[in-house]
Amino acid sequence: MDTCNASPLDSTPPVRGRMNIVIVGHVDHGKSTLLGRLYADTGSLPEGKLEKIQAICRQQGKEFEYAFLFDAFLEEQQQGITIDTARTFFQWDGRQYIIIDAPGHKEFLKNMVSGAARAEAALLVIDALEGVREQSRRHGLLLSMLGVRQVTVVVNKMDLVGYRHDTFESIKKEYQEFLAGLNVTPQYVIPASAKLGDNIVQRSRAMAWYTGPTVLESLGLFSSEVARHEKPLRFPLQDVYKFDARRILAGRVTAGRITVGDRLIFSPSNKTAMVRSIEAFNVEPPPIQAEAGQSIGITLDEQIFVERGEIVSHEDSLPLVSTTFRANLFWLGRRPLDIHRPYVVRLATQEEECEIVAIHRLVDATNLSAASPEHEPIHQVQRNEVAEVTIRAKTPLAFDLYADFDSTGRFVLVDNYDVAGGGIITAMIPDRHEQLRTEARLRDFAWVKGDVSPEDRAMHYGHRAAVVLLTGPDTAGKAFLARKLESVLVAEGRHAYLLDAANLRRGLDADLHEGNEAAEVVRRYGEVARLLVDTGLLVISTTNPFSLPTEQIVPALQTLIHPVPLLAVYMSREATDSVPEADLVFTGPEDFDALTHHILDALKRKGILAQVVGAYPTFQYSI
Repeated sequence: MDTCNASPLDSTPPVRGRMNIVIVGHVDHGKSTLLGRLYADTGSLPEGKLEKIQAICRQQGKEFEYAFLFDAFLEEQQQGITIDTARTFFQWDGRQYIIIDAPGHKEFLKNMVSGAARAEAALLVIDALEGVREQSRRHGLLLSMLGVRQVTVVVNKMDLVGYRHDTFESIKKEYQEFLAGLNVTPQYVIPASAKLGDNIVQRSRAMAWYTGPTVLESLGLFSSEVARHEKPLRFPLQDVYKFDARRILAGRVTAGRITVGDRLIFSPSNKTAMVRSIEAFNVEPPPIQAEAGQSIGITLDEQIFVERGEIVSHEDSLPLVSTTFRANLFWLGRRPLDIHRPYVVRLATQEEECEIVAIHRLVDATNLSAASPEHEPIHQVQRNEVAEVTIRAKTPLAFDLYADFDSTGRFVLVDNYDVAGGGIITAMIPDRHEQLRTEARLRDFAWVKGDVSPEDRAMHYGHRAAVVLLTGPDTAGKAFLARKLESVLVAEGRHAYLLDAANLRRGLDADLHEGNEAAEVVRRYGEVARLLVDTGLLVISTTNPFSLPTEQIVPALQTLIHPVPLLAVYMSREATDSVPEADLVFTGPEDFDALTHHILDALKRKGILAQVVGAYPTFQYSI
């Protein structure tokens, strides 16, 4: 069925929506021909373009190809407009389609993980004569790793196999089984001939046995992503500015709406407050609502301490919070990415130290060859490779899955001050403190507050609330140092208290038994510390009496008192290679007066102890 001279479809109505479609397939499987046919048969070509290309073909004595139209259309769209060399667009039935041509090259992968080309659906082209080949499988893997779930498979060049139904069904069955293993289910598998126009825009008489949609109809059946302003609120906090007595929290709304009077949740800190006002530059009167795409500032009904990196949301649509997540990562670093080597992850406005704890699978972005650690573990990712990895941050991060929110589900990795890779988050992995974190979040949401704020207490006492946790062997003198530190702080007029875990064991924990209820000891210990820091106290303590490892007690306590800062101090009589991670490490015979002042200096550097100026304490926050 040759439709070279078929008239274009009727004029399309104004654009009511947009959709990004990626088209993948081997270079010889007919992608350009399919796109050229779509543009011609939907009337999307500039007037006279089809006739001009056909005339040029006649003059040169070569057969007209619809692929020529795609090349010409791409060139036409690039004139006077900045657009990827692999992106074109056409409009049909009230929707504009942005077509991202993806030959499998690394540039497409870079764009996907950086957000420059976020595909909502895909056309995957397979040559009916060649059938399912390795390249077809690699492209399916690519779509799976990029989180594209809406897929139409086009079995092209059916004219070369005599439009045989059994050939089509064999290819369909084989490829569907392969995609099922990647958790991808194609919505439609369509037999077609792009060259002759069969089932592209018009139905094919040569394949009357096929009763499903045409390729164009399948595009219309794809679901568009919900408009950003209709999504739940995501407002990554960029900075906090102080003007006289006001604190303005600034950032860009990446999804949803924020309205004066809204109750907001700050993640991962779990702080809550109401929106008192929305601030915008040179806007009078001040707006009462802002939505996705707007850069704004907000003031709150109470002075809570929150910092850059928090993700602001409503309580009914919280982001995920964990130290660990699974991701698809594109690596561009000058040196390979190594497992367990420290990196910095930047996610929205958050920045934290992290490490790669597992590399599950590799894909070379240049040729899409794949490898997985079925027999031998993978320890490195080379330049231009895509890897499926697990990343663990030093402290909890707030994030979303990329499939739900691209702005808070996308990240970059920094290696030695250079942005060396980027990726998309595909799953949250609960860490060992997930249960404690959930409990703390629910507790903080329902926390009954008094009329005295943490900032009021900080101004009165000359310090912020915090916990100083001394860990290490009992022979190191940590109990003596804890007592000395408390005495010095109180002598300076600070509001400090020594929390001895032995007192909890004899009282609050008297119903527990050593050995099999250590987790509950930690939970109660953290909840008592949380109550004390809510009074504005500087809590000084040593590890719990059940002698849990430092690497367990410190993060558990941090989880339960978050976002109140914790200063971890490790003490040992002798130097050792197995020193737990801590803010301060003291080894060998020490001068306890000097150690006390080291801790006081660290508290000042972290902005916990105020630098007193006249009668008014000021804080140099540096956490």
